Amino acid sequence: MICPKCKHEETSVLDSRDTHEKREIRRRRECEKCEYRFTTFERVESTNFIIIKKDNSRESYDRQKLERGLWRACEKRPVTKEQIEKLLNGLEEEMANMGKEIHSRNIGESIMDKLRKIDEVAYIRFASVYRHFKDLETFKKELSKLID
Repeated sequence: MICPKCKHEETSVLDSRDTHEKREIRRRRECEKCEYRFTTFERVESTNFIIIKKDNSRESYDRQKLERGLWRACEKRPVTKEQIEKLLNGLEEEMANMGKEIHSRNIGESIMDKLRKIDEVAYIRFASVYRHFKDLETFKKELSKLID
């Protein structure tokens, strides 16, 4: 592992711990040259899914892209990093059972189901972007579904 401070290639692992339901390993490291300490995370790479977009174009699955969208929806809401990680891990497990090519609508609907259970405001924010709410009426319809 390369030191992020001095770029030296030799570092020592000081501590290792399982995180996120034993799906990830957190390692505390120290550079052998400058003694800078930093943390790394190691997790199994998700399989290479291909996402079929609404316009039938295809792109590789990008966990970070999805995570950024979720954090935008959860901005200033009481949602924890652990909740987002659990949501993404659950989604990736579902995707693994769907095959190598997955329609974006399946992903979007699954995210909305999971997000609704975490935070209703974040759910509405995500749904408004995902479903392209064009006017107040479509927004009202989605709110009434949530209220029921």
